[in-house]
Order: sequence, then structure tokens, then C-alpha cells
Amino acid sequence: MSVCFCGCRRTLVAVSAALAVMISGQAHAGEASPAFEEMAAYLDFVEYPGGTIFAEQIPEASYANTVFVDTRDTAQFVQGHIPDAINIEWRRILAESGNIPKNKLVVLYCNTGSLSSQAGFALRVAGWDNVRILHGGYDDWTAKGGVEAHARAAAARIKAPTN
Repeated sequence: MSVCFCGCRRTLVAVSAALAVMISGQAHAGEASPAFEEMAAYLDFVEYPGGTIFAEQIPEASYANTVFVDTRDTAQFVQGHIPDAINIEWRRILAESGNIPKNKLVVLYCNTGSLSSQAGFALRVAGWDNVRILHGGYDDWTAKGGVEAHARAAAARIKAPTN
């Protein structure tokens, strides 16, 4: 599996630039913008590691009670996705947030986790505290066995030698 860090660097640069603009605007205006205050509050209280979940942490029985949101484009979604996932491209996550419940676990994913992390950040700042990001995205989920990832990981722990 290869991981592209280009998107992550762009995201870091974009977030840094946005914060710099807001901070410089704050210095000129004398008060923080609502967006600045929301992001600062989010960063103060976000749980480490930012609400991620691993494929191995999702038992097969939990899939029925979890909303999976594929944040990739429609063409990628059609090629393959987690069963019963809904497709909302990451850039449209707030525009289509009415389709995302606040009363059950919501797992966002893309190919590797970078774009879904951006969508997750937006949702969490907008008030969704039930959102998790699938660590490693669809690629990692598939490589670990998909729906069976939890059972496979448990079986591997049982077979592992103890010292």
C-alpha cells in the first residue's frame, strides 16, 4: 500500500493559511471571528487521535448500526464501497449534512483517510460529535479483510505466541 502525503501537506498549508488569515484579521479587528472561535474550541477538546477508528475495531455485527459515508467521488464509489455506505463527496459534506444522523456512529472514509479527515473536521466543528474517520481509508479496510477485519484481528491475536 502506498500513501500519498501531497494531500496532507496541502491540507496543512491550507489550514495554516486559514488560521493565519483569521489571526491577522483578529489583530486588525480586535476580536476573533466566529470561525476562529469554533476551530479553537474544537482543537482544545478534540480527542486524540482526532476521532479515528480502525477496521479491526468494528465488529461485523456493528455494521448494521453504523452509518458509513464514502467521501470519494461517485466513480470510485461505484467501483467498490463498504456495504450500505452512502456516497457524499468530501467537499459536499456540509451541504448534504442533513443526510448524516447525530444519534448513531458515523464513519467517514475515502481511499486513505486524508479527504475524509477534512470532511470529519468540518462535521465535528459543525456539531457532529458522533463522527469517526476510518484509519487508512477504504484501501486499508479492504486489505485487512473488510467486514471481517475485526474477526481476523481477533483470530490473529489468539494464534500469536505469548512469551
